[in-house]
Amino acid sequence: MKVILLISLFIVFYTFAGYGIFLYALIKIKRAVKGRKPPVAEDADLLPSCTLIVAAYNEEYFMEQKIQNTLTLNYPAGKLKLLFVTDGSSDKTPEIIARYPQIQLLHKPERAGKIAAVHRAMDYVDTDAVVFTDANTFLNKDALIKICRHYTDPTVGAVAGEKRVHIDENADASAAGEGFYWKYESALKKWDSELYSVVGAAGELFSVRRSLYQPVEPDTVLDDFMISMLIAAKGYRIVYEPEAYATETASENVSEELKRKIRIAAGGIQSILRLKKLFNPFPYPTLSFQYISHRVLRWTITPFLLILSLILTVVLALKPDETAMQALLLAQVLFYLLALLGLIMEKRQLRIKVLFIPYYFCVMNYAVLAGIIRYFGKKQSAVWEKVQRKQ
Repeated sequence: MKVILLISLFIVFYTFAGYGIFLYALIKIKRAVKGRKPPVAEDADLLPSCTLIVAAYNEEYFMEQKIQNTLTLNYPAGKLKLLFVTDGSSDKTPEIIARYPQIQLLHKPERAGKIAAVHRAMDYVDTDAVVFTDANTFLNKDALIKICRHYTDPTVGAVAGEKRVHIDENADASAAGEGFYWKYESALKKWDSELYSVVGAAGELFSVRRSLYQPVEPDTVLDDFMISMLIAAKGYRIVYEPEAYATETASENVSEELKRKIRIAAGGIQSILRLKKLFNPFPYPTLSFQYISHRVLRWTITPFLLILSLILTVVLALKPDETAMQALLLAQVLFYLLALLGLIMEKRQLRIKVLFIPYYFCVMNYAVLAGIIRYFGKKQSAVWEKVQRKQ
């Protein structure tokens, strides 16, 4: 039991902290041997033609701001096209977009889900690069230039931008936890990219070469992740570009954030089952290592190992002279009590930020368990499951 407990605890630690530490050490070694790569040039003549695609569903609250943000983005004249697709929207989203002749609007009343809308939009794309961004996110002015400059490197097949979560001083657990999570994720993506490749892109802001775009199955939940990983599986790198960022508000509350996380977890299991070839380290040695370490462990066994570790620790701590196990049990109990206290404080709208991290950590791992159950129970749909964001 002790051996199983130690292995379980090691995997949990490796998943959430150890991989980041090991990855950073590898980066330091790589820099010492090869030096840092020089920054990529931003020659306007070398930038590819680009189409910016925004898929929106009932986003009338954000749409005017999104359009104004989009129209101020910097890119060489004549090289950028704007395409918004609003399939299924029943509010004023299509009407707002239709006021702007600079934007090509695709709309039909039927709602088939985001990926169906993206596939339909791709039929209208004839540029070298495509950038995808969400309707409720706002880009920095040079985001498109910072992203598309990477396509001068023929080994690059996709580029992932950075997601930033807007947090105010009175942030609740959903905002503070999500913000902390994405800061850590951004660091991992930066190091992943420097080692070899980012492991998937987030839909808030990412780009692909048009020639490498491969349609995914219509029931795909994490379309952004699958689209980018299919390109990586062809031998191309996904580069991380932190100077291109999309800012959005946090989920309205923890319940809304949990809904989003469960959907991601269900999509994660689906993606793992459809990307089985990435488990073979021979054609993709570094990518397989990054994929398993950064994604697979987090989306599969780690939440179960947390439960197993607690059970084994309880059993071992009941034996006499097991002071180490008793101390370990006390540490686990204290952590989960802090998470429970975070839940209580959240319900009472008392903001004690030190409690947000254990609370959000438990919410994340619960979401993985719920997502696995939802996926295998065939209750997960690819149709938009709109999460309410803070206004």
